[in-house]
Amino acid sequence: MNVNEYTIEEVAKIVGGRLFQNNDLQNVISELLIDSRQIVKPEASLFFALIGRHDGHNYIELLLERGVTNFIVSNLKDNYRNYPANFVLVENTLVALQKLAAHHRKQFNIPVVGITGSNGKTIVKEWLYQLLRMDKNIVRSPKSYNSQIGVPLSVFLINGDHNFAIFEAGISQMDEMEKLERIIRPTIGIITNIGEAHSENFISLEQKAKEKLKLFKDSDVLIYCKDYPSIQTEVANSDILSTKIKLFTWSRKTKADLQISKVTKDNGATIIQGIYQNDFKNINIPFTDEASIENAINCWALMLQLKYEDDLISERMELLSPVTMRLELKEGINNCSIINDSYNSDLGSLAIALDFLNQQKQHEKKTLIISDILQSGRDEENLYQKVAGLIKTKNINRIIGIGEAISKYENLFSIKKQFYKTTDEFLKEYLPIHFNGETILLKGARAFGFERISKLLQQKNHETILEINLNAVANNLNYYRSRIKPDTKIMAMVKAFSYGSGSFEIANVLQFQHVDYLAVAYADEGVELRKRGIDIPIMVMNPDLQSFDAMLEYYLEPEIYSFKLLNHFSEAIKLRAQYQTLKPFPVHIEFDTGMKRLGFEEEDLNELIMKIKNNKYLKCQSVFTHLAGSEDVNHDKFTLEQIEKFKRISEMFTEHFTYPVIKHILNSAGITRFPEAQFDMVRLGIGLYGISPDENEQKHLTNVSTLKTVISQIRNIDAGETVGYNRRGVATKSMQIATVAIGYADGYSRRFGNGHGKMMVNDKIANTVGSICMDMCMLDITDIQAKEGDEVLVFGSAYPVSDSARDVGTIPYEILTNISQRVKRVYFQE
Repeated sequence: MNVNEYTIEEVAKIVGGRLFQNNDLQNVISELLIDSRQIVKPEASLFFALIGRHDGHNYIELLLERGVTNFIVSNLKDNYRNYPANFVLVENTLVALQKLAAHHRKQFNIPVVGITGSNGKTIVKEWLYQLLRMDKNIVRSPKSYNSQIGVPLSVFLINGDHNFAIFEAGISQMDEMEKLERIIRPTIGIITNIGEAHSENFISLEQKAKEKLKLFKDSDVLIYCKDYPSIQTEVANSDILSTKIKLFTWSRKTKADLQISKVTKDNGATIIQGIYQNDFKNINIPFTDEASIENAINCWALMLQLKYEDDLISERMELLSPVTMRLELKEGINNCSIINDSYNSDLGSLAIALDFLNQQKQHEKKTLIISDILQSGRDEENLYQKVAGLIKTKNINRIIGIGEAISKYENLFSIKKQFYKTTDEFLKEYLPIHFNGETILLKGARAFGFERISKLLQQKNHETILEINLNAVANNLNYYRSRIKPDTKIMAMVKAFSYGSGSFEIANVLQFQHVDYLAVAYADEGVELRKRGIDIPIMVMNPDLQSFDAMLEYYLEPEIYSFKLLNHFSEAIKLRAQYQTLKPFPVHIEFDTGMKRLGFEEEDLNELIMKIKNNKYLKCQSVFTHLAGSEDVNHDKFTLEQIEKFKRISEMFTEHFTYPVIKHILNSAGITRFPEAQFDMVRLGIGLYGISPDENEQKHLTNVSTLKTVISQIRNIDAGETVGYNRRGVATKSMQIATVAIGYADGYSRRFGNGHGKMMVNDKIANTVGSICMDMCMLDITDIQAKEGDEVLVFGSAYPVSDSARDVGTIPYEILTNISQRVKRVYFQE
């Protein structure tokens, strides 16, 4: 048995659990599983039923159906004993996961680099991989797996082929680092910096630094920058670190092991000069930002500690490439969707990318374009056997392999396939007709230049793009989940193109995150979602007579707000029942409690109850109402009156039905401000997209949408000259004007013209000048260093859409929903 394989009996002993063995098969466990949607090898998987926002125990039956037979549980239900599976009962499944990973780590005597800090952990880890992978077979944290769950999953990836490891560790509160230290047990430590990120649960930066230093209590070497007083103070006074630890320091201000003497930025690159062991040394990196300089110095320090030759360090530092730890989803040619992950190539990140590919339901056909996996020291045939097995498990329809190594083992792949020795060879044979109606994952090492393939496959759009952070959508959803009771359902609003963010792309994420309902404005939006693979319940808020057939065909549930609508829908369903057997069709009844927009009144109750009860084709799925001013404290009295009225009406209505009827009233603002009115379900709208009128709540939400454009041209104008149509922009002094590629046809309203609108150019605010044109507008960049082609932020984290809306006296809803369909949406997931 390999060192990274365990029997269920061994696992039970390691985690200190009680084994209930109902399956005689002695499957060797080599895969840890915490998500029922991410199975790779069911027969070799051990599922940990973690309890967090979801209870992992609820997915055991599903996993059994998919072939998983080994489980770690903290709740041994009676019916488990009837399952042909093995269960290890423990007090805490997360602690069991950490114990198993800690045991696994002890089986390997290899150098392990542990990285922590407020920022830069992932970049330093990935750059170290780039710098060292030619000499070492490295295992590292996938993406940014640095949490109490991510770290054990990362460490369990170590196998007998590896001779070097790099893991990052992140914490958000006290007493977390000790647990991670027992799992990672780093021999070499790097603390990148200390800042305010994730500081909510620490009373000071010194306390935070002290907690992070616990990761290195038994390390042989610690690398850090002396220029952070909180780190230097805690290291100097530490009673945590071993007395035998070697401190490798660097500084730009004071004497250190690596003393940085000069930093010179020129033409997109930076020369960093330093003194080490009384010798003058330098490196050249292809970046100029301060964060990259600091990250590169940390990497330099480690390479010096590992005694790499100066010439080799310099050579490799010049080749450092940007780290993009995100998967990008874009529209492609011929109704394709493109997932771009052509930044790194290793088995761990391939599994993550394939999971993301399988989340996409818009196309049945799935194609993988993959390069050689560049890893030192691993047996190639064994590597590509694992790749082939992974692809088979993930139900990929076609593989296109590029590279000499993967081409050598094309016989291992049993699906439709093409192989090419080089990217140029592929491009010579490329024709657009080779790709149609499919989701394509690009997964390659940077050396293969897959960006050339990406450009060919992407739909052509202009340079203004709206980036949508899918992780942020999930984070915001989970924040609101934390504010409601576990049994309260969530209806997520995806109407109006998901507030401008996209339709099926957002719906895919919400379906993956197990929301209970989606809501769209019109039936055609729901039809599109059904065609793209969304199968959870969908409510249509504005059904019209012409859409009833489509709603019945695609099982879209109408909101009913008037007797006219109810009668027409009843007629439509009766007609359909003449040639199709139908179950009672769900409808959602809206009551008007004060909005005075749509809905039945209280005096309509008796007739409404009679009509629905006597109609064998209808089922009342839910009753609801809209709050008129839940976000405004000035309207709280009115809101409470609405809640009480709805409670009274809904109870009078539902008591006449023998089946349960869902009640819901709260919108995003109401979830936070009126938690006592959750009823059975809440409707999550603008908060899902990272926007709240409450400043305190806004701190807990993550920005979802970022609108960017570019500078098309820069020109200098003199005092008295005018800018734009009707000469509305008048220069009162000599100015520098940037024309940017966004206008009112893109959704950037004319109201932003003449200085009312602002954008950010190289982290500085720039005001609009003159009128907004159809396809472009002008900015005053007189005091801003910029060049043509530079990126311009219209709104995003640094300049929120709520600020942009405030500039022209409107609300974020209007700004977001006005963004034109011609603006390319780019979806990404970290």
